[in-house]
Amino acid sequence: MSSLIWLILLPFVGGLAALIDGRSRTRSALWAQAGLLGGLAAACRPIFSALTTGTPLVLNLPWSMAGENFQLFLDPLAAFFLLPVVLLGPLFAFYGRPYMRHYEGVGWRHGVHWFFYSLLAVGMNLVLLAHNGLLFMLAWEVMSLAPFFLVLFHDREKAARHAAWVYLVAGHLGGILLLLFFLLLGTSGPNLDFSTFHPQLFSGAMRNLLFMLAFLGFGVKAGILPVHVWLPEAHPAAPSHVSAFMSGVMIKMGIYGILRAVILLGGPVYSWGMILVVTGVVSGILGVLFALAQHDLKRLLAYHSVENIGIILLGLGVGLIGISQGRPAVAVFGLAGGLLHVLNHSLFKGMLFLGAGSIQQQCATLDIDELGGLKKRMPITAFCFLVGSAAICGLPPLNGFISEFLIYFGAVHGQTILPAATAWPLLLTLAGLALIGGLAAACFVKAYGIVFLGSPRSSHAENAVETGASMYLPMGALAVACIVIGLIAPLFFRLVFFPLASLLPASMLKAPFAVATGQLRIISLFAAALIVVGLALSLVRRILLKGRTVGREPTWGCGYQYPNARMQYTASSFARPITLFFDTLLRSRVEGGVPGELVPTRIGVRTNTPDSLTRFCFTPLFVWISGFLGLLRWMQHGRVQLYILYIIITLFLLLAALAGGWL
Repeated sequence: MSSLIWLILLPFVGGLAALIDGRSRTRSALWAQAGLLGGLAAACRPIFSALTTGTPLVLNLPWSMAGENFQLFLDPLAAFFLLPVVLLGPLFAFYGRPYMRHYEGVGWRHGVHWFFYSLLAVGMNLVLLAHNGLLFMLAWEVMSLAPFFLVLFHDREKAARHAAWVYLVAGHLGGILLLLFFLLLGTSGPNLDFSTFHPQLFSGAMRNLLFMLAFLGFGVKAGILPVHVWLPEAHPAAPSHVSAFMSGVMIKMGIYGILRAVILLGGPVYSWGMILVVTGVVSGILGVLFALAQHDLKRLLAYHSVENIGIILLGLGVGLIGISQGRPAVAVFGLAGGLLHVLNHSLFKGMLFLGAGSIQQQCATLDIDELGGLKKRMPITAFCFLVGSAAICGLPPLNGFISEFLIYFGAVHGQTILPAATAWPLLLTLAGLALIGGLAAACFVKAYGIVFLGSPRSSHAENAVETGASMYLPMGALAVACIVIGLIAPLFFRLVFFPLASLLPASMLKAPFAVATGQLRIISLFAAALIVVGLALSLVRRILLKGRTVGREPTWGCGYQYPNARMQYTASSFARPITLFFDTLLRSRVEGGVPGELVPTRIGVRTNTPDSLTRFCFTPLFVWISGFLGLLRWMQHGRVQLYILYIIITLFLLLAALAGGWL
C-alpha cells in the first residue's frame, strides 16, 4: 500500500483508538502519539524524495462520488508544507500528555480531545495531498471542524464557547468562498481534478475574481486582516499544545492554499502581488500593535500570528511581483523568504505557545501583570522563551533572521531594477518590515521582561517551579532547531529549491539561488563567530571571577529603601507610550487614572484593547444580520406539514424556471 495512504490511515487509527480507550488519560494520549509517529514514519521517504529530487508521488484510486477520482499527489510544494505537520504534530502531542493531566476530565473527555487532535492532523495531511477539488473541500472541512471541538475543551467557560463558535462561523464563511472558487474553476475542465483545469480559457477579469475568492477564502484560515477575528479568540481558549499546533501549523494551510490557487490559475499577475504586499503590511503592523496592547500572554502570541502571516504575505507578494515582471532574482528572494518563514514561524511560535502553557500550568494565570521573576523559578522555560522571542523579532543568529533577510534582500534588489511605477510595493515592503520589526522587539521586551524578570507580582508567580522534563524537552528541541537553522542557513535554504520550481522554471532559479546561498553562507559564518565570541567572553568572565566572592544586591531603586512589586513596570505602563501614539487605530480603554481624593491610599491604571474590527465592524454587522433573520421567524412554526409545503413550492419554482429556460 502506498505510503500516502498510511500517512492518512495511521494518525486516524491512532485517534480512533484514543477515542475508544478514552477513559484512560494516559493511554488515550499514547494512542494518539503512536498514530502521529506512524504518520511521521510513513511521510519521511516521500517528503525527502520530493524535496531533494523534485519527483512527485501520485496515487489514483477509483471514487464513485460525483464521478471523480480519489487522487493524492505529493509534489515539492505540498511536501514542504507537510514537513511541519508531521514533525510538530507528535512533538506537541508529547508536550500535551503531561499538560492535560492537570485538567479534570469526565468519562471520555480526554479520548475525544485526542481523537480530534489526530483528526486535525489527518485533515491537514489530506488537504496537502488532495489533487481534486471535491476531495480538497472535504479535507478542508475535516481540518476546519476538528479545531472547533479542541477549542471547546473548556466548554464550561463562556470565553471558550464564544471562541469556538466565532471560529466555526468564520471557517464556514471562508469555506463558502472556496466552494465558489472550485465550482467556477471547474467549469474550465471536464471534472474537478486539478490536472484538468484550463485557466487560460478565462478572461483576465474572471481570473482576478477567482484569485480574490481564493485569497479571501484561504485568508480566513491564515488569519489575515480583516478576516482574522477568530484567531485572537480561539488560540487563547484552546489548550496550549493545540494553540501551538493551530498557530504554528494549521494557519499555514491558508498560505499553501493561496500558492496552490496561483498555480491553478496559470501563474500570477502584477496586481496579485500588489494585493499580497498591501495586505501583508496591514496585517503585520496592526497585528503587532494589537499584540503590544495585550495583557494575556496567549492573546499576545495570537496577534503575533497575524503579524507573521503578514510577513509571509510580504515575501510572497515580492515574489509574485518578480514573476510578473520577469525578474527571477526578485521572485526567488521573495518567495524563498516567505516559504522559509512558514517553517521558521512554525518552530518559534510553537515554542512560545508551549512556554505560555508551562507558565499557565505553574502560575494558574496568563495575565502578564500577575507574573514576574519567573527566570529564577523556571530557568529552562525562560531560556526557551528568550530564544523564541529573539527569533520572532528576526534577530541574528536565529532562524527568523534568515527568512526576513531574504525578503529584505528581494525588496531592495527589486527597488534597484524595476521602474518606480511598479516598484512602489517593494518600497512599502521595506518600510513595513522595518516598522514591524521595531514594534515586535518592543512587544517581546515587554512580554519577556515583565513575565520573567523583576519580582513576582503575585503568590502564584512566587510559588512557581520548573515543569517536568516531558514538557520542557519539546521546548528545548524547538529552541535548538531555531539556533541550528541560523547556523546552517545555506543547507536549510536548499529545502525551497524544488518548491520554488512549482512557480518558476528551474533554469531561472539556478543563478539567483546561487547568489542567495552565498549571502546566507556569509551570514552563517558571522552567526557562528558571534556565538563563539559570546561563549569565549562568558568563559573569560568565569575565569576572572574564579576564587572571588561574588555578592548579590538589589538594583538601585531611585532612593527607595524598601521597593516592592508594585514599583515595577506593568504591561500597560511599559507599552503605553507606543499604544498612545497609535491610539487612533487601537482605541484602547483606560481604567483608573488620576485619583479624586487629595491623599489617595491606592492608585492604579490599566488599559484594555479589544479588537477594533470586531467592535466597530463585525459585531454591528452580525447584530444587523441577526435582526434581519429574526424577521423570518414567522416561517418557523415547528409544523412538519408546512416545511414539506415549503419544499414542494421550491421544487415547483425550480422546475418552472428550468422549463422556461431560465436555468
